[in-house]
Amino acid sequence: MIEKNTYPFHRVCGEYISNEVKPFLESIDCFPFALQPTSIDQLKVTAPSGFSLHAKLDMGAFGISRYAFDDFLKTKAIEAGASVIEGEQVYEVQKTNDGFSCETLTKKTYTSKLVIGAQGKRSMIDKSLERSFIRKRSPYIGIKYHIRTNHPADLIALHNFQDGYCGISKVENETYCLCYLTTRENLRKHGTIKKMEEAVLYKNPFLKTIFTNSEFLFAAPEVINEISFDSKSLSDQQVVFCGDAAGMIAPLCGNGMAMAIHSAKLLADCIIQHKDTLNEKVIFHHYQKEWNAHFKNRLWIGRTVQKLFGRNLMTEISLRLLSCFPFLLQWIISKTHGKVVQRYQTHEK
Repeated sequence: MIEKNTYPFHRVCGEYISNEVKPFLESIDCFPFALQPTSIDQLKVTAPSGFSLHAKLDMGAFGISRYAFDDFLKTKAIEAGASVIEGEQVYEVQKTNDGFSCETLTKKTYTSKLVIGAQGKRSMIDKSLERSFIRKRSPYIGIKYHIRTNHPADLIALHNFQDGYCGISKVENETYCLCYLTTRENLRKHGTIKKMEEAVLYKNPFLKTIFTNSEFLFAAPEVINEISFDSKSLSDQQVVFCGDAAGMIAPLCGNGMAMAIHSAKLLADCIIQHKDTLNEKVIFHHYQKEWNAHFKNRLWIGRTVQKLFGRNLMTEISLRLLSCFPFLLQWIISKTHGKVVQRYQTHEK
């Protein structure tokens, strides 16, 4: 595994993981019990006006920071025999006669029979592979803080504002993740993140309370630019992608991490099934079929639901309608969350 950063480090992420992947993680000894993740089973959604909607999350979720969880998984990978190379960034992947060659910025070369791209939302390697979505500018930016605040531990809340929405939920160590999506135009109009927050986010009374009555733990927020929700290819030049590199569900649906974990399992299953030949075209064909069956409709619903939020009037109408027909909200939750991912049997680990 080649990682441009050095663990542990923070990422822009809602840090909420649906329990659909919990049995699978337990079966491969990768559920972070020792880190004491937070159990979450309540949802609250608010409009900029302050109108709110509550729902029960039947499947539930757990909250844990990427800072802790990614480092935990890195350790598990090493224990399982993986080589983890930190502080290296791949900028080019080339097909060779017997596999692939990966070139890094430090002029090192790594070869492999198979290459999996798990580079997240966008990366230098996406440009190198000339992936179609990378050529299209995206208006979205993501901003994340860790805070200490007064908020129910079992509740994830999604607070809407003009041209964006902000999620808050508890992770480990009495810490909360506060992460929001908005547009570059919102930021450009107000000049700085702080001024934008005061002018736009504070119009939602719930967000104003959170921002003015919490202890912020980062010296500066984590920021990511040009988040793309467009459809993505699952393979380019025989490199196979999983996680956000393969397709990103709208953060409003709060289930990107579980989907990334599930997609990695689907790809691992395909590789194991074809381990004797490691034919990337056969693996990709099998993986694409499984990926579409599990995620294609889910991503479409996520993108469609996102269009109902982030604009004051539309958000208000949508939430008031859902409050009158609560079964619609439960349907949206069920369609943007998957079914429980099956456990691995001992001999499959």
